[in-house]
Amino acid sequence: MKFIHRHIEDIILNTDKTFKGVLLTGARQTGKSTLLKHMFPDKKYVAIDDPFIEEQANRNPNEFMMINPPPVIYDEVQRAPGLFRYIKIKCDESDERGLFCLSGSQPLELMEKASESLSGRVGVLELSGLSLREIQRCDFKTPFIPTMEYLTNRSRTASPVGNIWEHIHRGGYPELQDKNVDWSLFYSSYIKTYLERDVRKLTAVQNLNDFRRFMTAVAARTGQMLNYNGIADEIGKDSVTVKHWMSILESTGIIYILEPYTPSVLKRAIKTPKVYFRDTGLASYLTRWLTPEALAYGAASGQMFETYVITEILKSYSNRGLDYRYFVSYYRGKDNKKIKRDGEEINVESEIDFIIEENGVLYPIEIKQSPNVTADATGAFTVLDRIPDKKRGTGAVVCMCPQPGVLRENVYAVPVWYL
Repeated sequence: MKFIHRHIEDIILNTDKTFKGVLLTGARQTGKSTLLKHMFPDKKYVAIDDPFIEEQANRNPNEFMMINPPPVIYDEVQRAPGLFRYIKIKCDESDERGLFCLSGSQPLELMEKASESLSGRVGVLELSGLSLREIQRCDFKTPFIPTMEYLTNRSRTASPVGNIWEHIHRGGYPELQDKNVDWSLFYSSYIKTYLERDVRKLTAVQNLNDFRRFMTAVAARTGQMLNYNGIADEIGKDSVTVKHWMSILESTGIIYILEPYTPSVLKRAIKTPKVYFRDTGLASYLTRWLTPEALAYGAASGQMFETYVITEILKSYSNRGLDYRYFVSYYRGKDNKKIKRDGEEINVESEIDFIIEENGVLYPIEIKQSPNVTADATGAFTVLDRIPDKKRGTGAVVCMCPQPGVLRENVYAVPVWYL
């Protein structure tokens, strides 16, 4: 399969020129090794996940580095934590830039080691699975934000998608973009490798089948508020174990936990986070939606579409080297908003699926899988007007509509393929 260029490449190159090292994190199989080898063919590549090399790096990291000096790529560097100390020493000895390219599939563990030893010496970036833009070979790289300026610029490169459910079901792992790769076999092998290498290393799970059942229970809840007790009851474990296992899924890039927006002025805001699988293909496999058609018309279609939309938005930010965790959220509150249903007024909770904050402006986003949406879906947006030190910006309903449109003043309908 032909190499797919990644939108983060220019950010990596700039980081390599301005820092003494680059630390590229991300889940397994997102293409970290392939990308670094493609971008830096003149740097020696050392795969520390090779059992022999891992043993050498851990037994005597100083001699290991003497044998494999910079400029060098250390792949899966978290498997040799003792190396970080010597990487720091080498960085401090030289004024050169681009000495080290480090990669690893355990972001939180890597960040802990990097912050202890390499703060100010390496630039930390995240490589997600392929975005729809990258799959389409589109060179538009601006992070998504629901403004007229964004929509106007995006219209010049946006390409309609024949069947978005094929993309949602297939997932964003680079290897799966080769249509000859069997979908089911890929994910089966992925989970087996993940359980036996990452999970077994990070936690003392006695029975990996228990963790597999846990993963399936979480996948079934993608796009929903996180209920540890509900998952614990389903898999027969206690909530403490579930919380620990959830941290493993998060640290290895399998899930993303979206925090709620809870300013003090919104006293009835719910403070429970939501959970999203990073890859909709993996979530589909775990929950046994075996075809795009079954997924599109099944009971999980709404939450899977929401998961896809949010992960695509997050990719647009991480591909620009931006840490989105500090400026994205969602809102749900017991505001008892009144809506009409079957001709009757009923009270419901207010919810905004996604909020992007930029320069003190809050951009609310609703997500609907229907091609036909109305302004009624955005009634909860006005709750943001109560926040005195923030301004509500333009909002959007991301949906299956064929073209962008205006739903009401400052609210747009945005096709999913415009993300």
